[in-house]
Amino acid sequence: MSYKIQLDKKKLEAELTPLQYSVCLNHGTEPPFQNIYWDNKKEGVYNCICCNSPLFDSQTKFDSGTGWPSYFKPISKGAVEFITDSSFGMTRTEARCASCGSHLGHLFPDGPAPTGERYCINSASLDFIEKK
Repeated sequence: MSYKIQLDKKKLEAELTPLQYSVCLNHGTEPPFQNIYWDNKKEGVYNCICCNSPLFDSQTKFDSGTGWPSYFKPISKGAVEFITDSSFGMTRTEARCASCGSHLGHLFPDGPAPTGERYCINSASLDFIEKK
């Protein structure tokens, strides 16, 4: 796929933690309840750690009980793209940054109103910018 922002993997390897690199570029997953944003309650915006594109607003964040940050919608239409993920013997919907293609997490149809969607996102793929 072609993205607006092309990632420099060598540069990111030097800038990101090993976990961030694994999640974002190798489609890894961080442990639940042991990540920086799963229980963050501050107001602000969650950006892509790789390209700084805005992805989620704190007003759409909710406690899903899963141990990962969860949102009921992206910050804007087109901020997140969706890929069919058939790994691990199941079919899921992978969520990626639409600007650079970085792996974020997965989308599930069991979220709250108004969308009924749950974006289950790895903290390692995000950079939180607190509202001043």
